[in-house]
Amino acid sequence: MSYDIALYRIETKEKEEATNDDNFFEAKENLVPFTPQQYEELKARLIDYDYECSTEDEFGIHFNHEDEDFGTALLTKEALYFTASWNEDSVFEVGMTASEFTDTGEFAKYDFQNGEWELME
Repeated sequence: MSYDIALYRIETKEKEEATNDDNFFEAKENLVPFTPQQYEELKARLIDYDYECSTEDEFGIHFNHEDEDFGTALLTKEALYFTASWNEDSVFEVGMTASEFTDTGEFAKYDFQNGEWELME
């Protein structure tokens, strides 16, 4: 079992909040893609946080972290997905990392378990 958190552009958050679609995140066309600059900056920031690229495939770039509490990450063109182990330390570290990534004001964090958005204000 895992704990999943995602980072999306603010525009995706606004679109999701304007709908009553329970399956909003299932439709790729609902997700506003990162700009090329945002994508590269997120990739660089993951590396700065000591995530290491493990593979790249049709889904995106997969990252691992030496410290298991930081979970794994998947960077796609539309979202940055963090997956934590189902333990308190991992959920905390992954949640804090995702929150820190909202500091530019361009992104919002979505916690799938709680069904809630978070962004820096």
